[in-house]
Amino acid sequence: MKHLTLAAVACFAASAAFAAGSHDHSHDHSEGEHGKMMAVGMPGKADAVDRTIDVIMRETDDGDMIFEPSEFDIKQGETIRFIVSNKGELEHEFVIDSQEGNAKHKEMMAQMEMEHDDPNSVSLEPGESGEVVWKFANAGAFEFACLIPGHYEAGMHGPINVAETMVERIYTKGVVKKIKPDSGKVTIIHEELVEHDMPAMTMVFPVADDAMLDALSEGQKIEFVADRVKGKLTITDLK
Repeated sequence: MKHLTLAAVACFAASAAFAAGSHDHSHDHSEGEHGKMMAVGMPGKADAVDRTIDVIMRETDDGDMIFEPSEFDIKQGETIRFIVSNKGELEHEFVIDSQEGNAKHKEMMAQMEMEHDDPNSVSLEPGESGEVVWKFANAGAFEFACLIPGHYEAGMHGPINVAETMVERIYTKGVVKKIKPDSGKVTIIHEELVEHDMPAMTMVFPVADDAMLDALSEGQKIEFVADRVKGKLTITDLK
C-alpha cells in the first residue's frame, strides 16, 4: 500500500509533529498546521524547557499496554521535554493531542498505512528512545496515546491536565495604519510581539470584538494585546 502524506489525508483530520525513532506509518505535517499552534499547544524550544518527564511504554504480563506514568499534571505555559523509552517487545508511539484529535488520528491509522513525522509525537521500535519537546500554551484537558491499531484499546492512553496560570498581559505599542470595518480587521505598524517571538512589522489583525474598531482611527498610537484565537493572532485588548 502506498504511504500517504498530509496532502493526501488533510481532508480527514489534523494532528502534529517532531519524532525520533522510526516507524512504517508516516504522515508529514511539517508544512501544515502542526508546526503551528494546536489546541494542546505548540512545538517547544529546546533552550526553553522548564522540566523533563521520563515516559516508559511497555506491555504487561496480562496483555495490557501501558504508559508510565499514566497521567501528567502540567501548568499552562510550561515547556516539557518528554524522554520516551520503549521498554516493550512491540512498536509503540507517543502522541499528544486533544481527545478529539487523537480519535480522528486513530481512525485514520486504522484505515490506511501511514508514517509519522509530527512534532507532537514519536514512534519507537522496541529498545529505542526518543523525545518530544512541547509547549502547553493552553489550559484544559488533553490526552497522550499510542494510536497504532489496537494499542489504544489495550490501555495505551492517559490524561494530560494543564492547569490555568495567571499570566501578566503584555501590551505592544503600535500605530494604526488602516481600518477595515467590513472584515473586522485593522492594520497595525507594531513593535516586537514579545509573547509570540515576532519582530516589529506591519500586520493585519482581526479584532475579537468589532466594537474595538469604533475606538480606532488611522494614525492613532495604541497599545494592544494579541492572542491566538482559532489559530489566528487576534486583537483581544486595547488601551
